[in-house]
Amino acid sequence: MNMILLFQDDFVGAGRVRLSGQRLRHVLDVRRAKPGDELSVGLLNGDMGTATVKDISDESLEMDVSLFSPPPPALPLTLILALPRPKMLRRVFFSAGSMGVKKIFLINSYRVEKSYWQSPFISDEHIGQQLVLGLEQAKDTIMPTVQLRPRFKPFVEDELPEMARDTTAMVAHPAAAGPCPRNVSGTVVLAIGPEGGFIPYEIEKFSACGFKPVTIGERILRVETAVPYIISRLF
Repeated sequence: MNMILLFQDDFVGAGRVRLSGQRLRHVLDVRRAKPGDELSVGLLNGDMGTATVKDISDESLEMDVSLFSPPPPALPLTLILALPRPKMLRRVFFSAGSMGVKKIFLINSYRVEKSYWQSPFISDEHIGQQLVLGLEQAKDTIMPTVQLRPRFKPFVEDELPEMARDTTAMVAHPAAAGPCPRNVSGTVVLAIGPEGGFIPYEIEKFSACGFKPVTIGERILRVETAVPYIISRLF
């Protein structure tokens, strides 16, 4: 945790916050802070700055907060992701949140197991927890949006064409002829399939919407590895 993310409910007065729970434990056990110490903080969907520890105990922490700088710019990227294994999804959210991705769509695919859509890991609470950890790691405050699309065909036919308009739209596919580009300028819409990739029918639907199939080489990567690898290659 390189920055403590604050919420409006943390404020107990003008410029004064009170923390407990996990964030308190981090300050006590990892930072080993004491009154007078200064910590990096940021307000959810707001500015970043510093906080000075005033009172601290095993039950709570109070700090005076000064917010004065904007968060880093978001990546110009929309990430479309075939719903991966639930435990893997936590790591994907952490990576995406750390790297500045702000728009994520979780979609269905032939190779996505139906049981994944009933997992508690795609609840708002669990998704939010992992994204917050990613923001705190990267010192960012803007919470990504995550939208679920459990029906593949309506999504690609009704939403995808407009989403891809005036962007560099690509779909990662092991059998693609062209390589994934590097250092792309402008807005990118990137689709990444499940382990084993999208099936041919799904690739055809993406292609019909203007998506170019691209490959990252002969090695087949897990989704949790492919996401940060491709993002770092593109930007």
